[in-house]
Amino acid sequence: MNDLAAARWRDAALAAAVFAVAPAALGGVLLRCGAGPVRDRWMELLAARLSEGAPLRRMPHGIGDERLLGGLDLAATLRSGRPVAQRGLLAEADGGVLLLPMAERIPAGTAARLAAALDRGEVQVARDGIAITLASRVGLVACDEGQGDDEPVSAVLAERLAFRLDLGDIGWRNVQRDPSGLPSSQAVAEARARWPRVGADDAVIEALCAACLALGIASSRVPWLALQVARIAAALAGRDTVMHEDAEFAARLVLAPRATQLPAPPEAEPPPESPPPPEDAPDRAEEQEELAAPDAPLEEQILAAAAAAIPAGLLARLKMEQRAAGASRSLGRSGQVRLAGRLGRPAGVRAGGVQRGARLNLIETLRAAAPWQALRRREGDTREGVSVRPEDFRITRYKQKSRTTTIFAIDASGSSALHRLAEAKGAVELLLADCYVRRDQVAVLAFRGAGAELLLPPTRSLVRAKRSLAGLPGGGGTPLAAGLDAAWALAEGIARRGDTPLVVLLTDGRANIGRDGVGDRTRAEADALKAAERWRGSALAAVVVDTSARPEPRARALAQRMDALYLPLPHARAATLNEAVQAVARGAAGR
Repeated sequence: MNDLAAARWRDAALAAAVFAVAPAALGGVLLRCGAGPVRDRWMELLAARLSEGAPLRRMPHGIGDERLLGGLDLAATLRSGRPVAQRGLLAEADGGVLLLPMAERIPAGTAARLAAALDRGEVQVARDGIAITLASRVGLVACDEGQGDDEPVSAVLAERLAFRLDLGDIGWRNVQRDPSGLPSSQAVAEARARWPRVGADDAVIEALCAACLALGIASSRVPWLALQVARIAAALAGRDTVMHEDAEFAARLVLAPRATQLPAPPEAEPPPESPPPPEDAPDRAEEQEELAAPDAPLEEQILAAAAAAIPAGLLARLKMEQRAAGASRSLGRSGQVRLAGRLGRPAGVRAGGVQRGARLNLIETLRAAAPWQALRRREGDTREGVSVRPEDFRITRYKQKSRTTTIFAIDASGSSALHRLAEAKGAVELLLADCYVRRDQVAVLAFRGAGAELLLPPTRSLVRAKRSLAGLPGGGGTPLAAGLDAAWALAEGIARRGDTPLVVLLTDGRANIGRDGVGDRTRAEADALKAAERWRGSALAAVVVDTSARPEPRARALAQRMDALYLPLPHARAATLNEAVQAVARGAAGR
């Protein structure tokens, strides 16, 4: 086992022990790891340290509200003729842990319900003629099994989970033996009784809050979770007060994975002027050596511990995704979610009649009718069996993800052709290969001379793309306004069909051909800015890639006018352009 893998597994095992002390107080663990022996081993470590009798439940993918929250026991209600409630999975897991596989795929509504249960420690059920409140003090283990540019776990849910552990690069051989210093089940049980009495000085709380600010962590929940982890770490060590090593442990496991920026280096203070040495300085040399240097402030110690534990490459990736998320508004990994008739994933039910293309949900229809059976019999309904009326009908709703079409609008004028035309061709081919896997499409239009031309209509055909790009000419004037108008028209048409367009504009921003095809730099730049105005506030996501040899102010101004993401890539390669576009999709998927 290499040192890095050993350290990561040790931290993951320690996190399991800390989480087992008080699952509900820590919210949970976001475990980035696919199904396999490593995840199973981590779950074994956790299960062995949970309190005796604590439930450990698995939440199935696609679970409905009636099973998750609780609701009407349909069979018992039909037998008794009155509403009979049943507990849901959250109530069944009260006092224990809920395992959520494929957490990145749960709908936003399910994530919101889980978050509410974590916040309140209870589930309120008010549906189908019943109104009950059930205890649900649970901890959640959310398994992120996504790969590549898959959608991330809901930010609403991830914010409430204390730990974020990545076990993706740890092999089975690395977890054969328990790490040294891992608390035993007995030690965890003793800490479970001790930790509510553990206190923390104001200095520790202030230092954790200051470390969050320095690392760019905006959530107020994070320092609270870090404080609870520090208290439990102190309890595991047999202490009643949080010490600096407990706070550093919490910073390493709670704050570091959430960092969005590197802490600023401390400002150097000028050294104080030293007085002239006294005559007896040689005699006091031993006394001076005994004076120890003052310890670094607690805030700096905690910050240093968190900064040292930030995963390699995390900050660069987060920076790109945050910039991308700010520019994209509704783009997803594979497009926007839209409601469909009979195809796609179930997205709840609605009341309504059975019309063409609709599908009756028999179970939900019976559930809606069950509370009214006694009343309908008193009203004279003598039909045998369950009395169902049209107002009881429930129709299943479905949702689909639309395709994403990436539109490359390429400045093929003389000012750009010399520098970036070859890179743009390579980027389109790379992106097309990725889009083929996701069933997305790519379109290419070029503008040069007096206007714009659609070279490649939306397609997933790699052969057509290469053939179209091979003949892309370069040279001539820059009709930037015409290129923007053509990209807008194509994107609008794609959006009207129900797909999701993303426009990637590759240009240096130096327009010299107006909308009328006449060469006039001043009027051409005014036309380009006017054409860019319609993008602001629209639902169309766009990226402006500055292809100049050095960042061009006019390209930046164009991006600002469009409210688009600006990427200055003076030394871009084809792979770099492809990565930038993928970052936009990833950042938008988390919104």
